[in-house]
Formats: sequence, structure tokens, C-alpha cells
Amino acid sequence: MYTRFVVVLMFGIHKNPDRAAMGSVLLMILLAMVGGAMSLTYVHHNNAAMAAYLREVHNNYPDITKLYSIGKTVKGEDMWVLAIGSSFSNLDLRPHVKYIGNMHGNEVVSRELLLHLIDLYVTSYGTNVTLTQFLDTTTVHIMPSMNPDGYSVAVEEQCGEVLGRPNANSKDLNRNFPDLIHDLAVKPVQPETQHVIDWLDDYNFVLSANLHGGVMVANYPWDLYMNTRLQTIGSGKSICPDDDTFKYLALTYSRSHHTMSKTNGTECGYNFPDGITNGADWYPVSGGMQDYNYIAAGIFEITLEVSCCKFPAAPTLVDFWIKNKDALVNYLLLVHMGVKGYIRDKNNNSLDGAVLSIKGREFPRFRSKHGGQYFRLLMPGEYTLNVSYKNHTESKQFTVSAGVVTRLDVTLDVDERDPSNNALKSTSSVPTMATFYMLLHALVNSER
Repeated sequence: MYTRFVVVLMFGIHKNPDRAAMGSVLLMILLAMVGGAMSLTYVHHNNAAMAAYLREVHNNYPDITKLYSIGKTVKGEDMWVLAIGSSFSNLDLRPHVKYIGNMHGNEVVSRELLLHLIDLYVTSYGTNVTLTQFLDTTTVHIMPSMNPDGYSVAVEEQCGEVLGRPNANSKDLNRNFPDLIHDLAVKPVQPETQHVIDWLDDYNFVLSANLHGGVMVANYPWDLYMNTRLQTIGSGKSICPDDDTFKYLALTYSRSHHTMSKTNGTECGYNFPDGITNGADWYPVSGGMQDYNYIAAGIFEITLEVSCCKFPAAPTLVDFWIKNKDALVNYLLLVHMGVKGYIRDKNNNSLDGAVLSIKGREFPRFRSKHGGQYFRLLMPGEYTLNVSYKNHTESKQFTVSAGVVTRLDVTLDVDERDPSNNALKSTSSVPTMATFYMLLHALVNSER
């Protein structure tokens, strides 16, 4: 499976000294060609092989990678993430992006796509100008498998079956995130789901996608209907306040993909104009990870369906990589759009937990964190940013232009270190999930 081990097996031991010498030279040449790294082949990597590959990449590229686990699954498997970039700081206005694969354990193409994307990033750094600049200004977090327990029981070439779809407790993880609007999610919250929830606040995540299989389409929010608990198929689109941005994100992926937009999803028996769909318009989902990211953490996430067959035969994997490579790269490049900046007090102290909104897009609100930083993806246009912190408010107008991100810092007339503000601190800090749910529920019902 891995070139360097194959080469050692072929040339490492010989009784003939001349052949041994020639073997040593060939070994050096081949190792130089692959940079001493593992050669990633187009096979289905089981959990052990996937973890071994991630460790090897980190060992070979320690300066631009960080390997970590966000927690354990029901059966004790690590939920591995490989971060890639020239810096892993949370304090330098560097946006963080993420891909999550294999949420449904039997939908496996995403695992291999994300492993090959990792390979592309690490081998291109320092040689490809676009990807080097991207990794110098962005940190990419890749979780090839959110559901390794489900994967372990799934079966190759089962295209439409559900064996391995849920986690080890037979829970569908994409129905298990807290439904912050109607409270209709599958309960209780599973370990895998909770680990992802906790992970969202660890970094300045701005843009995300979770990858699935069974269809070919880029799905964007809302996945549920906001103004009714009756989630009925065929009720039309459920349009979120940032519909223009989400459509642009989805179209970027579908049009960068080799066939998704061109075939309108018909290759899998569906019809999705331009290869995209509003989630609820396709079929409503409560407890989905996509909407939770957007509402709870201000992260723009879409759902990518990347294969008709959920667990295709290994020889087809190379074709999936060819068709998705450009789309996977181009999608994450979009994180550098909209507005970003710092929220500070009058003495230049950073303010975490400030509540922010864009005029006309007041819901969902988002927060400053990790040293007062905030990010918001927006299409070109004129906007007003509203900031609230401890009874202090500020509004600033700004312009977003195409192809660049606008820098907008906001200074509030408050002294964070003034003892007289301490009484307000508990109510202005980042709310608990229970408090946040009550605020959201009250806001949605008051607006609709």
C-alpha cells in the first residue's frame, strides 16, 4: 500500500553486493521522488490504515500539520483530525475551515477524498503558489471519519443499503444535533455528536462542509422549516437570511465538480438544477449538523453528496478524486470573503462574547471569540454591523468587494477591566446551550 515499504522489501536485502548497491541507489532515488512520505493509493482505508496514514503525514510534515483527536466514539475509536497550515494560532485573524467525512458510516467515498486532499495540500505547500498562499493565511481541519464505528460494519459495493449508517448505538448522527428551533432531534446526544459540538468553539471556524453519499448534489440551509413544527416533504424552500451566500458556496462546489452541475444530479436519478438544492426543499431534516453549525456557531456549512453508490468498489475511487479535487479546493478558498475584525474596548482589550449581527440578517446572531475576533461570509454589497456587549452597542457601515475580505475593527466605549462592569459579566459572557436555545426560540417565535 505504501511505496516506501514496498521499495525496502524489493531492494533492502540482497546476497549479491553489486545488486545490493544498485538496490540502494534505486531506493534513494525513489525515496527522493516521494519525499520520504507514504504514497497514498486508491483503496478503501480501514480505521487502522486511515490512522496510520494520518500519523505518517504528520511525521513527515510536522511544520505544517497538527494531528489531534476530538474524542472517542461509542466503541473507543479516536475521531482523528489533521490540521494543515503554516500556523495553528487562534489569535491572528486567520480563518479556520473544516471538512467532515463519513458521518454516515456506510457512505465512504468522502474518507478517501479527504485523505487525498490532505496529500494534495502537504505535497503542494511550497511549490504551488495558490495552495501555499492559502495555507499561509488559512488553517484547514480535516476529519476523514466522524463515524468509524459505523464504517467498521459497512460492506463494500453495498450502494443503497443502510448497514453501517448509524453509530454503534444505532443513532443517525445527522439527526442527532440539537434542534435549536423545534427540539425535534433524535435523542440522546451521542458521544460523536457531542465531541463535534465541543470542537466548534475550539477554533475560529468560518466555513465548513460535511460529505455524504447516495446522491450528487450540494445542499444548503435551511434543512428544516423554521416557522412550523410540521416538517413535510414538498412544502417548498426554507430560505435562510444568508441565502445568497449559501447559494454561491453551493454553486462554487457544483460548478467546480466535473459533472455535478452539468448533469443536474440526474446521474443518480434525481433532478437538481445546477447541481444544488435547498435542504428543506429536497426533504426536511431536524437535528442536522449543517443547520446546527450555522445557528449555534455562526459557521457556514453545506452538505455535499458526492457519489451515487454509498460504498463503491475501490477501483472507482480514482474517478471520484478526479471529479471532486478542484471543487474541494475551490470551495475552501471562499473563506476569504465578507468581513472580519476585532471587537475591543476603549483601552484596546479584546472582548470575547460580544453579540453581532448584520442589519437585515439579524438571525442567527454570531459572537466574537478567541481574542475578540469575528468573521462573517458575505456577498459584495453595503452592510451594517451591529455589536452589543454589556449594555453597550455600536453600529458600523461597511462595504464588501468581490475577491477580498473587508477588515472592520470595532471599539466599544466600555472598559473591560472596570470593576463596575463585573455585575454584568455573567449575562454578557458566552451563553450556555440552554440559555442560547431559549434566546433563539424566543427570537424565532417573535419574528414569525
